[in-house]
Amino acid sequence: MAFQMIYSSIILIIFVTINPLSEAILDPHYYDKTCPQAENIVSETVRNASTFDPKVPARILRMFFHDCFIRGCDASVLLDSTPENKAEKDGPPNISLRAFYVIDEAKTKLEKACPHTVSCADILAIAARDVVTMSGGPSWEVFKGRKDGRISRANETINLPAPSFNTSQLIQSFSKRGLSIKDLVALSGGHTLRFSHCSSFEARLHNFSSVHDTDPSMNVEFAESLKKKCQKPNRDRNAGQLLDSSASSFDNGYYKQILAGKGVFASDQSLYGDFRTKWIVETFARDKSLFFSEFAASMVKLGNVGVIENGEVRLNCRVVN
Repeated sequence: MAFQMIYSSIILIIFVTINPLSEAILDPHYYDKTCPQAENIVSETVRNASTFDPKVPARILRMFFHDCFIRGCDASVLLDSTPENKAEKDGPPNISLRAFYVIDEAKTKLEKACPHTVSCADILAIAARDVVTMSGGPSWEVFKGRKDGRISRANETINLPAPSFNTSQLIQSFSKRGLSIKDLVALSGGHTLRFSHCSSFEARLHNFSSVHDTDPSMNVEFAESLKKKCQKPNRDRNAGQLLDSSASSFDNGYYKQILAGKGVFASDQSLYGDFRTKWIVETFARDKSLFFSEFAASMVKLGNVGVIENGEVRLNCRVVN
């Protein structure tokens, strides 16, 4: 189909210049001479961590998304708060981010192997690719050469797309970052690995509107099962739901759930209710191979958002030099 012909080869030719928000040129061979073992070190660290904690892949992938959507892919999400500044990781949408220790461990190893060479932003980009691949998803060449930012502000996390967004709001949010509607739907497929606590979707289950107690776009039986997990008042802070029934593996099950009215987030289910995105959801639900190739291409594109030249290479990913 035309859709596949247009995009299937994009990953082979993609450059940072496709994104007007970028100020630097990235290169897949950036560390070939200065730190040729960089990707192997990151991959080994991520794989070992995932063996001990199966939640690591979903957490690293979400961390990468949240980093790139605020100030671009500059590792600002990794910075710790200080007495003078509340950092991104302590903003409301990021309180539930975990697995920072994995990036710390990779950075420690890289500083021993190649001191002051590999940026934290590149480590996170490589790790995001690796967690997808090791979970059964696609692989892609990570373009490298990002520098680490020096600014991280919690109040800027208000600009992250919320699980309550409708499709128009999602399109606007992605467009501001140079990402297309196709990128929106493809990258949303990263939810295939995710778990969400009740607080992110319980508004769909109780007192949804003056007409409907439950969001009518939600499968009735699925809604009832969620209500049992997310009771009101909810006294179990750990209660929640996987966004894909096969959440331990990266596949296209997320889109199949949306077709069945079982999208957990309002933002997810809205993709099937809008003519601009519905056909892409249906295509990805049908064709896992196409979804994989489009997800990989969109991840390369996301990794180019807001890349800077005038940053630094942090010695410790949690603090500026």
